Amino acid sequence: MPEGDTIQRAARALREAIGGATITAAEAHPRTGVTARLLVGRTVREVEGRAKHLLIWCAGSTGEVALHTHLGMTGSWHLYQAGQRWTKPAQHATVRLDTADWTAVCFTAPVCELLSVRQVAAHPVLAALGPDFAHPGPDTGETLRRLAAQGDRPLLDVLLDQRVFAGVGNVYKSELCFLHGLHPLTPVSALHDKQRAALIADAARLLRRNVESPGAGRITTRPGEAGPLYVYGRGGKPCRRCGTPIRSALLGDPARRTAWCPRCQPRC
Repeated sequence: MPEGDTIQRAARALREAIGGATITAAEAHPRTGVTARLLVGRTVREVEGRAKHLLIWCAGSTGEVALHTHLGMTGSWHLYQAGQRWTKPAQHATVRLDTADWTAVCFTAPVCELLSVRQVAAHPVLAALGPDFAHPGPDTGETLRRLAAQGDRPLLDVLLDQRVFAGVGNVYKSELCFLHGLHPLTPVSALHDKQRAALIADAARLLRRNVESPGAGRITTRPGEAGPLYVYGRGGKPCRRCGTPIRSALLGDPARRTAWCPRCQPRC
């Protein structure tokens, strides 16, 4: 599943290409239930990344609507200039937007819906999101309050809970736990205030750094060093700090691939 910084980079690319442009044609896969023709003739006012959600705000004479997509595990937005060959099969397209100069295509997104301004405000998922750590200056006070309220929930589940703070995905989950020497199954209640504050400060730092990185496209928690990550995707390989083989297993609710160093991150 794309992390929050991936969504911000996608939003930026779409904003630069189709922001301010008029939609000349639009098509959505029938399974979405989206009446794409309602977008034709509207102007793309803004493209907003909100946690792991992407909202394309379109203004017209009858008011404003938002095309909302969530990319899930496999979805992605692509941009093509007129006449450019697509890199994915057309039958995998969830929704397509044409402007005079660009075609924006979202492939294999599990969520695609057209929402009014009121529906966005009342959306059960969007309205429940915590502070977005892929944006500058997230509300750390509110985040600490939400984090402290998680009780004995294991850290790996809380880090992925977008209602606590938004933007962290499976890669950052493992990397943040490693950076702070915490086993992924550590209960949140076992962390003291300084640990919680340091954890969310690093989450914000890493997400923002990758949003702003000119080398957009891959997540890195080790800039300037060989190998972009400490533990994620490195099961069985030596820990970059102590040499102990990295463990990797399906953990959490729901179970997700998690990596950790058993020596650097002992379970309490």
